[in-house]
Amino acid sequence: MRALKWTLAAASALSIFATSSAFAATELAWWHAMTGANNETVERLAKEFNESQSEYKVVPVFKGTYAETLNAGIAAFRSRQAPAILQVFDAGSGVMLGAEGAVVPVADVLKKGGYEFDKDQYLPGIVAYYSKPDGTMLSFPFNSSSPVLYYNKDAFAKAGIDTAKPPATWPEVFEAAKKIKASGAANCGFTSTWLTWIQTENFSAWNNVPYGTNENGLAGLEVELKIDAPLFVEHFQSIADLAKDGTFRYGGRTSEAKQLFMSGECAILTESSGGLGDIVKSGVNYGVGQLPYYEGHGPQNTIPGGASLWVFAGKSDAEYKGVAEFFHFLSKTETQAQLHQVSGYLPVTLAAYEETKKSGFYEKNPGRETPIKQMMGKAPTENSKGVRLVNLPQVRDILNEEFEAMLAGQKDAKTALSEGVAKANAAITAAIGN
Repeated sequence: MRALKWTLAAASALSIFATSSAFAATELAWWHAMTGANNETVERLAKEFNESQSEYKVVPVFKGTYAETLNAGIAAFRSRQAPAILQVFDAGSGVMLGAEGAVVPVADVLKKGGYEFDKDQYLPGIVAYYSKPDGTMLSFPFNSSSPVLYYNKDAFAKAGIDTAKPPATWPEVFEAAKKIKASGAANCGFTSTWLTWIQTENFSAWNNVPYGTNENGLAGLEVELKIDAPLFVEHFQSIADLAKDGTFRYGGRTSEAKQLFMSGECAILTESSGGLGDIVKSGVNYGVGQLPYYEGHGPQNTIPGGASLWVFAGKSDAEYKGVAEFFHFLSKTETQAQLHQVSGYLPVTLAAYEETKKSGFYEKNPGRETPIKQMMGKAPTENSKGVRLVNLPQVRDILNEEFEAMLAGQKDAKTALSEGVAKANAAITAAIGN
């Protein structure tokens, strides 16, 4: 009897093991850098995909800042422990492009899953940024964004500034910031996240002036920066002058300044459209305007920020098919429309954009179409297709050091930009040589 009971128990256990093994979902690790409201969106998307089918399970893993996530992915690949999907910010695109053999183009991944990549379904500016010159799609544009101007309507009203008319040019921004500070409507008039991405890279594109040679790196690896030109010097000296009495306040190298706006400290913020989720949650009475420009130069078109999803080489066919299914899920009109409307990131597909327009969303939410119009308003020029350097994260660090010295009063804008360009050009040359 005891032998019989053991046999039945063993058979039952084996049956359970066999059943669970037979139906075990293929896990797909997705390393990302999303925080706050955007992290909630990542978790929700993974949950919705996992519940929509039973063959694959996407597992989101937060790996720190954009730069930290990129470095973690590179280290993991070298140790043969890379995730299936890695979120890489725009500045890391050149790094990933140079990693031949480490990644599989997303167009090829989609084919493995039985899908064809049709670039005509996606927003042109975004597709071009994440593709080879021949049009081959390299990564999936997950959270593409454009920098915009956010302003505190309550502070504008207290300072006697029209709340229905956000400043359109940089001189107007600087004057509004001075008025806000002087009136006591806010302790700080103006701040900005990402001085490199917004005030140099997008500044160049939006004002249609070169960031660097060789079409800002899209036409060749050898690039010399041109951001010490007079328009840049004028712009950054204006910011440095405002910083002397706190009218401009520096928050940090990435998105830290967003907190200064959400807390009410600063009344004007230039920030990614993707920062909208946190701003909405903060309860600030905000408005959205286009990125400011200088008359006689812009506006031209902005270039994508945010990040895309890259797929590592060396994975199984089952994993690639799973990634293809996940990307197909992310491309669905309803998924993209919801992602855009909730997060502030741009819809990747034209269908999602059209669906959002038809729903009346933009009429109910003034300013939310602004980042899309900025990117799609005009055909890109050689100055506004984007920026692609083999070591753009390093170049950003070099420039940030100079900006911080300038804002601390240690250098004027001309000196900071001149020395930053010289150091950055040397670093680019060294990186190409390596």
